[in-house]
Parts: sequence; structure tokens; C-alpha cells
Amino acid sequence: MLRKIIIGFLVICFSNIFNPSVFAIELDEATRTIPVNGKGKTTVLTPEQLKRGKRLFNSSCGQCHVGGITKTNPNLGLDPEALSLASPARNNIDGLVDYMKNPTTYDGLESIAEIHPSIKSANIFSRMRSLDDDDLFDIAGHILIQPKIVSEKWGGGKIYY
Repeated sequence: MLRKIIIGFLVICFSNIFNPSVFAIELDEATRTIPVNGKGKTTVLTPEQLKRGKRLFNSSCGQCHVGGITKTNPNLGLDPEALSLASPARNNIDGLVDYMKNPTTYDGLESIAEIHPSIKSANIFSRMRSLDDDDLFDIAGHILIQPKIVSEKWGGGKIYY
């Protein structure tokens, strides 16, 4: 019995080493399709963009936005409803990239670049210095695809995290 368990374990380990996608989640095109702007334009993210966006989000944004929440203001999350109700709407790539460059209050009236990491305040927030437009695009893609993958947990706040 122990021999079968060990052999099974070794088969799984070696199959994962030589074919790492065996256990990876394969997302279909519909899941990877996200809005680019508020006018209905969409794009399909590649698996590479999703991996890169997740890595960049976790290293640059994850300290305050783990699981799509906002630690400094639990009333505002990164869930689709909260993003769509912001002014300007941030439930698309263009809106999120604009926000990461020039963050404003939820109503869009005042700049919060001095207190929220952004490209505009890269001299204060060093993690933003090396990010370019492609990086911001991938981060925004990660944010927008998460509700499709983890559903209500994304942005759900302390109920889930």
C-alpha cells in the first residue's frame, strides 16, 4: 500500500515537472474577455498577460488590496459594482490605467496621488517607478478578471478575508 502511494506521488510530481500545465486552470476565451473602455470595446487577455498581471498586482498593489479589498477603506473594494459606480467609471482597462496614473477620489473631484501609489507619485511610491503602460494594462486585466474566477470573494471584504 505504501509503495503504491509513493509511486503515485512520484508520478504526480514528475508529470508536473515535465508538463506544468497539467494542474493549471485553463481559462476559456469568454472568461479572458474584458472591457477596454466604456464604449463597448473588449479585448481577450492572453494567459501570459494574466500571469504577469497577477505577479505585478501582488507585488505592487497586493499589500493594500489583497483579495480585491481596500485595507485603508473597507467600504470601497475592487469588485465590479464599486468600480462601475466610481466617477469616472473604473470597470474597464482605460479607467483603471487612468486611475493608476492619476488617482482621484471616488467621485473623481480631487487628486489623491500624494497618498495612493501611482505613476504620478512614483517619486514617493518606489514600486510604481518601473511600471510602464503594458504593466498597468496587465494589472488592470488581473483586477477585472478576478470576479469571473473567484466570484463574490473578490472585493468581498472581511467576510471572506
